Amino acid sequence: MRAFADLLDSLVFTPSRNAKLRLIGEYMGATPDPERGWALAALTGGLELQTAKPAAIRGLIQERTDPVLFGLSYDYVGDLAETVALTWPGKGGANGPPALSEVVDRLRGALRGQVPDLLAGWLDACDPTERWALLKLITGGLRVGVSARMAKMALAERFAVTLEEVEEVWHGVRPPYTELFGWLDGPHDKPDVDAAPGFRPLMLSTPLEDADAEKLDLSAYRAEWKWDGIRVQLVARGGERRLYSRSGDDIGGAFPEILDAMTFDAILDGELLVHPADGSGPPYEVAPFNDLQQRLNRKTVTPKQLREQPAFVRLYDILFEGTEDLRPLPFDARRRRLEAWYARALPAKLDLSPLVAFETAADLHALRSGSREGVIEGLMLKRGDSAYVSGRPKGPWFKWKRDPHTADTVLMYAQRGHGKRSSFYSDYTFGAWRRTDAGSEELVPVGKAYFGFTDEELRQLDRWIRSNTVNRFGPVREVKPGLVLEVAFDSIARSTRHKSGVAMRFPRVAHIRWDKPAIEADRLETLEALIAE
Repeated sequence: MRAFADLLDSLVFTPSRNAKLRLIGEYMGATPDPERGWALAALTGGLELQTAKPAAIRGLIQERTDPVLFGLSYDYVGDLAETVALTWPGKGGANGPPALSEVVDRLRGALRGQVPDLLAGWLDACDPTERWALLKLITGGLRVGVSARMAKMALAERFAVTLEEVEEVWHGVRPPYTELFGWLDGPHDKPDVDAAPGFRPLMLSTPLEDADAEKLDLSAYRAEWKWDGIRVQLVARGGERRLYSRSGDDIGGAFPEILDAMTFDAILDGELLVHPADGSGPPYEVAPFNDLQQRLNRKTVTPKQLREQPAFVRLYDILFEGTEDLRPLPFDARRRRLEAWYARALPAKLDLSPLVAFETAADLHALRSGSREGVIEGLMLKRGDSAYVSGRPKGPWFKWKRDPHTADTVLMYAQRGHGKRSSFYSDYTFGAWRRTDAGSEELVPVGKAYFGFTDEELRQLDRWIRSNTVNRFGPVREVKPGLVLEVAFDSIARSTRHKSGVAMRFPRVAHIRWDKPAIEADRLETLEALIAE
């Protein structure tokens, strides 16, 4: 636990990406199995434990300390794990801190009611840094600025293999990754996952600016709409079926109708979308992203959601047909293979993303600027001769998104962030004006944003929020309606999540309008006019 705690502590206070990669690599090279495997699983989100709820942790600390003192400390620090780690009064005579593998083994075999006693004993035996790492591990939220991809990159650099090789075998191995490290660190061969229904690394696109678009040889490119869903990979091999997100997470449990339709032997690339409950297809009509969002981040789905938000996949590409690897073929050849495969298989719950015809750059500009339909984000441009390669190579594929909408909104609520932002109010709920039945004006929330501002602007916003708080609801502060935020967003749709009845897609703070009176912010009907019905 000591080495793992030191790693997490160093990662939190290391802003450099290259330095983070070095820290992870050094840990993985110096730490024995299975400790490093469990640490890797924790960093990549692949560790499933019998976790303790925040309420149970608060109950433990309040048994050991004055509840009022803890409440004041938590309000000041803003992070539960850090507050408990610093204020926990250990008991004398406790054993040494547990090994990471001991924590994993005992939590996996524990009943939920046994977790608090286990945790209390470990906290007694740990120092503050070890307590913090243990609590982060057991609550399932490390938040140390490391993505799963970054952890894999660190492995590749440390053990002198390519990231693509690590990605290829990743979903064919399981924590604590003994097979993986047996290959990376020797003496074993690379794990054979060709026959497994594992994830293959996706080919990604790079953003295209208007000025760069003028320089492209457009005759070499094919155009598709950029659909507003989530990128997925469908893997049907050897009778097994998997639906993966772009990061390689298995999301099939939330979309059983897609798994049921995968009665083929192929690996496909596409966009997960939903269609209206009363719609028919293929081709399917695409419902707003908010409808899809109702089904995301769930392990299971209810019969009501299956009826009201039916899912389908719009196919972009074919990677394998049976055991034949089609990725080395040029895009044009893969597209012909995809169309021929689809015509033969006629799979349910799947349709094809159409190619968009164009002749000149002016045609593309007109298509992109006219793509204001809420389910389309812009255009994809793909070279006809491009092989399907993992990662984000610059040149073969581009995403050319339309310009975002903007609106002047009023800050309504603020909440502290996490990690380095735990001491700042950095999560902002903002609203638009509407007239009540009684004839007065009221603000109603239309979105929430966490980014788009500089560190200096964050400090300015934090000071303003603390000076203009009018009410508190737990960790949330309500502020007086006096600050206008110009918010950029990709689209807006009907939603029951907000009192306004609408919700923005990908909102971010574009400018802080210190100069603008709040009463001059946009009205709800202005935003409603942007909804693609």
